[in-house]
Amino acid sequence: MPVWIRRLPRRLALGAAMLVVALLALRIWDSQRGPPLAPWHLVVPEELRAAALDAADWPAYLASEAAAFATVRQKVTEALAPEDQVPANRYFAGSPLYPANFAQDWNRSFVLEPTGGEPLGAVVLLHGLTDAPFSLRHIGARYRDRGWVVVGIRLPGHGTVPAGLTDVTWEDWQAATRLAVREARRRVGPDRPLHIVGFSNGGALAVQYALDAVVDPRLPRADRLVLVSPMIGITAFARFAGLAALPAYFPRFAKAAWLGIVPEFIPFKYNSFPVNGAWQSHRLTAALQAQVQRLAADGRLAQLPPILTFQSVVDFTVSTRAVVAALYDRLPAKGSELVLFDINRNAKLGPLITPATNAALDRLLPAGARAYRATVIANAGPGQAEAVERVTEAGTTEESVRRIGLAWPRDVFSLSHVALPFPASDGLYGLDPDPADALGVQLGALAVRGERGVLTVSPEALTRVSSNPFFPYLLARIEEGIAPAR
Repeated sequence: MPVWIRRLPRRLALGAAMLVVALLALRIWDSQRGPPLAPWHLVVPEELRAAALDAADWPAYLASEAAAFATVRQKVTEALAPEDQVPANRYFAGSPLYPANFAQDWNRSFVLEPTGGEPLGAVVLLHGLTDAPFSLRHIGARYRDRGWVVVGIRLPGHGTVPAGLTDVTWEDWQAATRLAVREARRRVGPDRPLHIVGFSNGGALAVQYALDAVVDPRLPRADRLVLVSPMIGITAFARFAGLAALPAYFPRFAKAAWLGIVPEFIPFKYNSFPVNGAWQSHRLTAALQAQVQRLAADGRLAQLPPILTFQSVVDFTVSTRAVVAALYDRLPAKGSELVLFDINRNAKLGPLITPATNAALDRLLPAGARAYRATVIANAGPGQAEAVERVTEAGTTEESVRRIGLAWPRDVFSLSHVALPFPASDGLYGLDPDPADALGVQLGALAVRGERGVLTVSPEALTRVSSNPFFPYLLARIEEGIAPAR
């Protein structure tokens, strides 16, 4: 054997090692740019972990949550340097964005009780990654108004400071989900209906819980899942996100633990994003998809409850393709439905819309019968802002069309991942915010036009549509599965 062939494995190993070193050096260089870490990137409030959550009840969780918020108040808010005491900082007590100054701090777990008599059912609300219980408050209010008790849990690591996501695992979120379901079932007894509503990462947790309940008879089963922009799959980058944080093992390079360090100006959502958040989401979606495959192979997916999902055809945060291929295409015929919001084909953008976006819907729903009901919210016709519902029932290929009485706003060309659970009237994210729902700033209504360098935040952060012009339709479809009010 020639000498060069014998030496090839050593040379390949050396080349791979040099490549890893180069990539880590590049990561170190990139992470050191930008602003320094602030107290909310460094203080990690202590929270209950998975084993403790499985042994806890709702009052114990609320007590732990209160202690975490007390830590934030003492070690962040009361310790802010003068340069951080600005109106655009949600952690400054004098800011109009400071959550504790509002009538209700929607970063905290909550329970909504129906008025008059025993609840007709119970629903658990699971918010998304970097998010807070705030995101599902409108859906929760409709359940309450229909006579249901609502349990909106703040998942560990959320609602406090972004640093909370640097020391949390998806198993902690999974255990918190089990705790919330136990509380919901306790409040209504064993015979009344139980729903789980999950947004984004919370959607993944909702499906994971339902899968676990199939194989573990000790877990109370849900009667229905409602998923909003569910995180069934994410980008391939997240698989390797943990490597990006390797330099952070050295204190000098602590910023490498973060994929984004930006101002915190949203009262109920983190803007800064740690590597661990992406890594835990990848772990969750990988476990979810593997479990779906196992139960499908065993013929046990029929034991899942019906699933109603709302998803934008275009989604920068999660994989819409995974919602279809990794979940819906594997579901047996059992009354599940996928509602897709198409792009606004009446938007006057013409060639500026990418060919891939124009073809996205056809790729997601190729011709042929499906085991689930497929609904598309789309323009009524070329050049029309009016929207219609295009429905293909399970097991058929015929499409029916129904007017829904809603239309695309002239200046919105698509929905976004974050927009779906918020009405246009939402005080924070709405395109037409309700003045009575004052939350410090009206992010969704801002028309970002002006000179560079004027705003304390990037204009790009304000151009993503953050509310859903079709929210009344979404709410009506959810309501179809809720027992009538008294």
